[in-house]
Amino acid sequence: MSLRNQISIRILLISLGIIFLGAAISIWQARQSIKNEVDSSINLALQLIKTTPAVQKSGHKDWLLQLSQLKQTRHLNIQLKNSLGEKLNDPLQPIQKATFNNSPPEWFTNLVLSEYPKVEYPVDLSNNTEFILIIQANPMDEVAEAWQESIVLFGVIIVLVLLTLLSAQLVFNKSIISIHSIITHLKIIETGNYHKKLPTFSTQEYDTISKAINHMTEALETSENQNKALTQHSLEIQESERKRLSQELHDELGQSLTAIKAMAISATHDTADIQEVTASIVNICDHLTVVVRSMMKQLHPALLTELGLKATLEDLLHQWQSINPSIAFTLHCDDSVDQVAPNTVMQVFRIIQESLTNTIRHARATQVSIKIQINPGKLILLVTDNGCGCESDKLTSGFGLLGIKERIKLLEGSLQISSKIDNGLQIRAQIPLP
Repeated sequence: MSLRNQISIRILLISLGIIFLGAAISIWQARQSIKNEVDSSINLALQLIKTTPAVQKSGHKDWLLQLSQLKQTRHLNIQLKNSLGEKLNDPLQPIQKATFNNSPPEWFTNLVLSEYPKVEYPVDLSNNTEFILIIQANPMDEVAEAWQESIVLFGVIIVLVLLTLLSAQLVFNKSIISIHSIITHLKIIETGNYHKKLPTFSTQEYDTISKAINHMTEALETSENQNKALTQHSLEIQESERKRLSQELHDELGQSLTAIKAMAISATHDTADIQEVTASIVNICDHLTVVVRSMMKQLHPALLTELGLKATLEDLLHQWQSINPSIAFTLHCDDSVDQVAPNTVMQVFRIIQESLTNTIRHARATQVSIKIQINPGKLILLVTDNGCGCESDKLTSGFGLLGIKERIKLLEGSLQISSKIDNGLQIRAQIPLP
């Protein structure tokens, strides 16, 4: 069910509840009002009778007629009977002060009317004849007034309900237009088009959503551009590495194999010095072994599989130290790091390798510290140098740092890079462990 229908149904149900509650309160108030009005009229009629001077017997009908025509007795039927119980006149109906086109329905009359007692009051006329005055309630005009007031009240409530529903529909129409605009924009984002931006909405909530989506779009566009650049850089590095390996294979292996083949052919001659040829072939094979090991080490460090991360890092730092004697390298690594999963170990090694490469190329540092700590459920890596540092807005501009971020993201870890001018750089990574 749509949001529009859900809220409209709720408004309608609440309105119906208000109408029923209002009807109950209105009927209760009408019932109490009619009862109070009848009681007041009866009491007033009795007071008037008590204070009216005695009249001649022949004038009792005129006296009763004058009494019933009073405004205060308009809810009463008045009769007079003698001591033998004989009624001396027909019931005198009160004069109605207002007439209504629509009489109240029977169900409404039954709800608002109560049982009203018949009042009998003894009256002595001037000839000392005793009569009984009968006063009985007849509140139909009050019921009619209550019915008309109820119609007006519920008419107003129904108009207010309709206005509320109309206002809700107008708000929904405006909201749905905004929602459709947002959904259309999200579908455009899904296709990879990040250039179109959502407009500013007059409703604060939709405007907040619009700004959040626009910010997300900018972040996605930036991330996509970085990924494209990183992919292009990776492809370039891959092609460069293939070209270098191809060149080394051609220069080293090709020439060495050609030399071995030539020596083997010369060894078939009767005049050849077999011992010298053999020694030359052995030397060339030893050189090829060194070249192949160097190439294999560049492609994948064998020590990482054989001796673990700590020994591999020690060997790596020893190589960097021999190449850069002016830089002091320090390593603090927990022994338990060798129990980490091989995939995580490989990624951590590549992160450290990339960090050291960046430091040596750009930082002009004299001290580099690497610390690996194993805590329950996570691996913490710190790479710190005392180099020249850089501004925070330039930390994501290099491909090396982008590659580190992608590796950390692949491991579902978190990365913090902090740096200040002339105050070095620190890379802190937290990697969850299974």
